[in-house]
Amino acid sequence: MASIFIKIINKEIPAFIVAEDEQHIAFLDIMPVAMGHVLVVPKKETDYVFHLSDSELSSLFVFAKKVALGVEKAVPCKKVGIAVIGLEVPHTHVHLVPMQNVGDINFAKEKLKPATDDLLIIAEQIKAYLS
Repeated sequence: MASIFIKIINKEIPAFIVAEDEQHIAFLDIMPVAMGHVLVVPKKETDYVFHLSDSELSSLFVFAKKVALGVEKAVPCKKVGIAVIGLEVPHTHVHLVPMQNVGDINFAKEKLKPATDDLLIIAEQIKAYLS
């Protein structure tokens, strides 16, 4: 069964996409741990990050770096943290989280529930720095 990320990749369900190329897609997490939290996903459905080939893994992280630099410019933060957890959705994904302190990347804390308009604004701001 296709993951929710495949449905986003195939544009079957909406997402706040900030970047895309032939192999990857990056979109806002709609229940972020911090505003500007982006998910970076390979389009090839692979459950576990370490099952990607070496070239797929390096390509994913090069793409994530590009997106992280855009997030850093668009969202006031000290750094953009990175996490690969992979338990929520059976499709490799990299979390990019704008951080002021280490607590901002705590996935055990209650998730934010931003308004659609706020997500749209942040997505457009990130995209503007990636153009």
